[in-house]
Amino acid sequence: MPRNDRDALLAGLCAGEAGGFLAGLREDEQLTLQGHWPLWARAEQLPPDGDWRIWLICAGRGFGKTRAGAEWVRRIAEDDPDARIALVASSLTEARAVMVEGESGILACDAYGEEPVFEPSLRRVTWPTGAQATLYSAHEADSLRGPQHGYAWCDEIAKWDNSGERAMTAWDNLQMGLRLGETPRVLATTTPRAVPLMRRLIDEAQGDPGVAITRGSTYDNAQHLPAHYIAAMRRQYGASALGRQELDGELLTDIAGALWSRSLIERSREPFNTARLDRVVVGVDPPVSARGDECGIVVTGLAEDGRARVLADASIARPSPERWAREVAVTALAWKADRVVAEANQGGAMVESVLRAADCAMPIRLVHASTGKSARAEPVAALYETGRVLHSGQFAKLEDQLCGVMSGGAYEGPGRSPDRADALVWALTDLMLGRRGEPMVRTL
Repeated sequence: MPRNDRDALLAGLCAGEAGGFLAGLREDEQLTLQGHWPLWARAEQLPPDGDWRIWLICAGRGFGKTRAGAEWVRRIAEDDPDARIALVASSLTEARAVMVEGESGILACDAYGEEPVFEPSLRRVTWPTGAQATLYSAHEADSLRGPQHGYAWCDEIAKWDNSGERAMTAWDNLQMGLRLGETPRVLATTTPRAVPLMRRLIDEAQGDPGVAITRGSTYDNAQHLPAHYIAAMRRQYGASALGRQELDGELLTDIAGALWSRSLIERSREPFNTARLDRVVVGVDPPVSARGDECGIVVTGLAEDGRARVLADASIARPSPERWAREVAVTALAWKADRVVAEANQGGAMVESVLRAADCAMPIRLVHASTGKSARAEPVAALYETGRVLHSGQFAKLEDQLCGVMSGGAYEGPGRSPDRADALVWALTDLMLGRRGEPMVRTL
């Protein structure tokens, strides 16, 4: 139906003619009309024009993202009997409860026609046409490694587990399996959060016409939401950061609940350090193995004005023990460090012996993490809040990790773990907090 005709029809129905109009239709016609999504959908809930490969709906809660996703899947299943569709959520429970059986899910959308069959034990939805959809959990990224699909609907990708880069791995495995048919496509629906996968898609959209983004807010769907709910949301959250993210659908560079924010780090920045340094400490977070994470190596100094400076980030990725120890020794010598502080949970005395073998001549202090990352990081983050730490220059990778360290102990930044941030925390704890900030086990 042409857009002008559709708008005219909807205007008439909204003016109070719905009862008479529907009464004049046969029962099958009424069901067809009620189930014809292009007639009732808002323009932003319909697939964009163009030859897109990825369609990202980045919008606030209640926008109608789930309905848009379910209707998109339904249309594919009706038009393509050979369609093989992946339905990916943060967990299988959410895939079933929201994407398939939810109030706006696939089964609800097909209530006006011949419904598909859902087989929970097989994680499979089958339509009368023969099209099939399979449920997957992004938490189990390897489950997407082998299967092939022509289409995928990924729900709430900003909620996918970011620990160990699971979210990114799940997305990459899915993309590599989209090889059925001539034009494989994926729809991702989510309320935005500044997690690595979201940032990656937003960045890709800047230079790739195959990535289409639809943005919107809760208020775009106000006519289908309770008026008291809309009023309450405006009153309680308004223009707050949480409201901008969860209601307005704005992608914030700061992650809610993180101990560091972008604005906090920017307030703590100076182009370069000109103050005399009384002490210099190199913090080290060694990797578990040569095939493991980065080795965090961060240089900090205590200046004569009583404030600490972050001076350098010399971290290296996946080094052998000899290589990271040599880098620590070279860095400590270059900055004339007074001490090297290294976490020894994984290596114990081996950490010190490796450093000594690399000719690290200055004092080495081994520290043991007896509390969680958040408990260790919070006092250091408080130093930033009170203006007692400055970044002398820019350290993008380190700062990205800091902004992903959460107050509850989780990590939602780039990489498998915040190795650079851990090294900074150890160094500043030694430099600024002394034994008061030293994690320990107290013996009674």
